[in-house]
Amino acid sequence: MQKVISIGKQNFVSLRENDCFYIDKTDLICKWWESKDEITLITRPRRFGKTLNMSMLNCFFSNQFTGREDPFKGLAVWKKEKYRKMQGTYPVIFLSFAAIKGSNYEDARDGIIMAINEAYSEHRYLLESNELTDGERKCFEELDYYAKNPGIKKQVANDTICNAVKNLANCLSRYYKKKVIILLDEYDTPMQEAYLYGYWKEFTAFIRSLFNATFKTNPYLERAMMTGITRVSKESVFSDLNNLNVVTTTSTEYETCFGFSEEEVFQALEERGMNNQKKLVKSWYDGFVFGNTHDIYNPWSITNFLDKKQVRPYWADTSSNSMIDELIRKASTDIKEKMEELLQGKEIVVNFDEQIVFEQLDQDENAIWSLMLVSGYLKAEQIEYRGVLLEPWYHLRITNLETTAMFTTMFKGWFAKN
Repeated sequence: MQKVISIGKQNFVSLRENDCFYIDKTDLICKWWESKDEITLITRPRRFGKTLNMSMLNCFFSNQFTGREDPFKGLAVWKKEKYRKMQGTYPVIFLSFAAIKGSNYEDARDGIIMAINEAYSEHRYLLESNELTDGERKCFEELDYYAKNPGIKKQVANDTICNAVKNLANCLSRYYKKKVIILLDEYDTPMQEAYLYGYWKEFTAFIRSLFNATFKTNPYLERAMMTGITRVSKESVFSDLNNLNVVTTTSTEYETCFGFSEEEVFQALEERGMNNQKKLVKSWYDGFVFGNTHDIYNPWSITNFLDKKQVRPYWADTSSNSMIDELIRKASTDIKEKMEELLQGKEIVVNFDEQIVFEQLDQDENAIWSLMLVSGYLKAEQIEYRGVLLEPWYHLRITNLETTAMFTTMFKGWFAKN
């Protein structure tokens, strides 16, 4: 019997409990743990399973899921005794910044408080123990009160917010006598909004303090993973964070842990009697490249195609191109000529920094290529390193027919305005 395809379900336990269509990505657990990296940041385009994978990590490691072997039975990670014994043995703090899209600093700050309070709410059982100090109990109540009464005049101090995750880790570590795993999904969403709405400088000063307290000066931290779309420059928000391993779309680590391989896609088509659709699906949805691995497919488009059995620009239709649109409108003639070459199916070769320095985007027009690469609109078929300084030069093409269709419409609008 074919498994039901649940579009957009991002809760790993719910997906498995309801026996929905799922392609096994639990190898991420093993690869991450074996890496022994203290803090890992993985960037992937939107709709590439980042949130589902983070939900999976939470379910696997969190002691709130102790004894829950059922979601993992039959999957790759459960075939290894070492990991079967590890399941459900760590205190975990799971945060998401995905919904933080404030048009001003105050709204973004409130969003951070709400996200942190959600994590605190999951661990309110700590209030029943004798482990907490009066100050720690006050932090629980202060965050909860503010989250339930947005807009009140009494503000939570920045120092309280910036140290809140670290302090929660301290409480959990004492309670369980074990260091804590921290998972942060979509870490860069509020930063993109801060750039677009003009409060970047104020917001990054705040978020830098939060990240430094959470990840750098946190003795209660066992491991941490962050996911996002962009690789924000270390100088912007990760200053002095020397224990950070950044994995981008051009890195060779975790190549197959996000997105579907061609083998996985073709197997899914065969199981649904859609063998004759392979060529069409490949032309539309293939083309993503992670590290040295080619022929990666976008999960959102594939699951929608399997469900609706029609070729449509599913992934492109979910796109928000505000940042790219803003940069293109200001772009030079040279940039726009290169865009036209891409639309003609040609390859362009350009030099840029994969680290995105938002405050310098207006001065560095080549940053558009970095944004389009990390967003999945372009693919790097080759990277060559030139000169004594080994500067990276990227051989770029539009990813596939789906993104070509999207760009054709977008570019017409851009060029019509200029």
